[in-house]
Amino acid sequence: MARKFDSETTAREVVADLDLSGWSALVTGASGGLGAETAAALAGRGARVTLAARDLDRAERVVAEIRTASPDAELDVVKLELDSPQGVIDCAQQVAARHDRLDALINNAGVMACPLGRTAQGFELQFATNHLGHFLLTSRLLPLLRAASAARVVNLSSGGHRMSPVVFDDIHFERRDYDKWEAYGQSKSANVLFSVELDTRFEAEGLRVFAVHPGAIVTDLGRHLAQEDLAALNARSPGGKLSFKSVGAGAATSTWAATAPELADRGGLYLEDCGIAEVSEEGPGGVNPWALDPEAARRLFEVSEKMLGERFA
Repeated sequence: MARKFDSETTAREVVADLDLSGWSALVTGASGGLGAETAAALAGRGARVTLAARDLDRAERVVAEIRTASPDAELDVVKLELDSPQGVIDCAQQVAARHDRLDALINNAGVMACPLGRTAQGFELQFATNHLGHFLLTSRLLPLLRAASAARVVNLSSGGHRMSPVVFDDIHFERRDYDKWEAYGQSKSANVLFSVELDTRFEAEGLRVFAVHPGAIVTDLGRHLAQEDLAALNARSPGGKLSFKSVGAGAATSTWAATAPELADRGGLYLEDCGIAEVSEEGPGGVNPWALDPEAARRLFEVSEKMLGERFA
């Protein structure tokens, strides 16, 4: 019988009929919100889960909460600073020392609509955190993903990708005025383009890649938003009001992308509400064609390698 899910399905419902014993995953940004819920759903079905986070104390508290419900859960914690290339490399080395393979890498962490910030390398902070950090982490963990028979990478994008394509002529806002929403949208478009090109390059090896729109959820991701930001988001939404999901429902699509048997032999897709999104220029749902453009995806991959001085493994 075909499984049917919708916008209200939760992450734990997505995996309720799956046995994930012997299966391993790494979830970034797992010290709270969607990352913590994703880790809990996977661990509750027997998966070994590594929680990657900047704040190790918060991540350890999540581990303790998960073990309350799942005493036998196999969990470990690793520090991850996505805005630091060396911090990403250190994280990947620690993971490689503990694991011989990864069945799923869920690139969940991110920042949204923050004031202009730059990394030590001069990269704009949202692009550096949301895209470049995960690009580098995925590259360094590729040997572990290849070691699994049919691994998946899940990149959390957003419907916010519609706010901007990747502006290749000035990605880091060096010559144009900084707009926090355009910067966020660009980084989320990059998440989709990365998924498209990574899937193209490694499909033949059994690695499949998905981009995910989780929906609107109240988490720490929105900590930089002011009342006027929320008003602007409401104005963009159907009926003039943003519809929020629960954290459980927000984590469902990424959990589905990582585990769903029905997605076997699929990849390079943008998913929402536990389904494959339609391509649409209008919105508000679906995916804008610019985020699936194979030429832009290839160009982003090459530009990202050049920025990081890192040839993908």
